Amino acid sequence: MAEVQSQQKNQGFFGNLAFNIIIPVVLMSYASSEDYLGPEWSIVAALAFPIGYGLWDLKASGKVNGFSVLGIISVLLTGGFSLLKLPAEYIAIKEAAIPAAIGLAVLITQYTEKPLVKMLILNDQIINWPHLNSVLDAQNKQALFKRKVAVSSYIVASSFFLSSALNYILAKVILVSEPGTTAYTEELGRMTALSYPVIVIPSMILLITALWYLFSQIKKITGEELDDFINQ
Repeated sequence: MAEVQSQQKNQGFFGNLAFNIIIPVVLMSYASSEDYLGPEWSIVAALAFPIGYGLWDLKASGKVNGFSVLGIISVLLTGGFSLLKLPAEYIAIKEAAIPAAIGLAVLITQYTEKPLVKMLILNDQIINWPHLNSVLDAQNKQALFKRKVAVSSYIVASSFFLSSALNYILAKVILVSEPGTTAYTEELGRMTALSYPVIVIPSMILLITALWYLFSQIKKITGEELDDFINQ
């Protein structure tokens, strides 16, 4: 079972990488000249892959994932702004607005019964919440743990705010040509290719930091080994 789950995770990772990054980058970078698809049709073809993959993933999972929907909307907006030949400023603002909105949601929901940080890094697939809650209740440490979750929320939110700032800077630096031209489409491809090393890696470091912090706090607060609360 563990081997099957590992294979599924690898397939999901490589599928995301291929359909959301590699194929769109290749199409926008090498098929946008008039000799091939042209600037507009190369954008349509490039964006069809992440949209199609996102819809397939939604259907395959059998449930609506808010982040998948947000990703599809983001791709549609990028394509719409590009095909309408709107100034690059629109894409820069859109690129910054989506992660910023998620960061705000993380901060706001920490004051509710269902903090978003739990869904992002401490969901039911990772943590055995019934067991953890029973231990926290028995030791009367629910309030203390909630304060630790709040700290992790600040770390997670900061990762999205960092992503927002880097998204905006990346778009402003790279998208300098006239919208609707081959050069502009190639710049879109370059921006997509750079988004992983420039944006995703620093954000992932902060997310991993938040996860490590919560794991260490669970062990410290409960006095039990972390393995006791991890779903196998």
